[in-house]
Amino acid sequence: MHLATKGYNMSYVDGFVLPVPTKNLAKYRRIARLAAKVWREHGALAYVECLGDAMQGQPGHPFPKLLKLKPTESVVFGWGLFKSRKHRDQVNARVIKDKRLAKLDLPFDMKRMTYGGFKILAES
Repeated sequence: MHLATKGYNMSYVDGFVLPVPTKNLAKYRRIARLAAKVWREHGALAYVECLGDAMQGQPGHPFPKLLKLKPTESVVFGWGLFKSRKHRDQVNARVIKDKRLAKLDLPFDMKRMTYGGFKILAES
């Protein structure tokens, strides 16, 4: 799917990977659905969170090893799509102030979350 043909004028992605205790996945899913709604309402072009499935492939450094995943944890990968870094910064500033997310009891260790902003190099 070429996003430009879908009417998106985008060039920036926020991405993250985090470990979630498997016993907390139902709670996390509710939070992820709320987060997706909030990010979209505040202007993100897209917001997706995914649960790890095929985590032991080769080559490379698998997410479980990167995260020092425990046997009782699952990998979550997520990303948001934005027009630009400036647009991302504006959306995230509004999201941070959103009271729906401010008081959530997060069912994972934020210190083990990896996160970054990315310029799009290629798409198809």
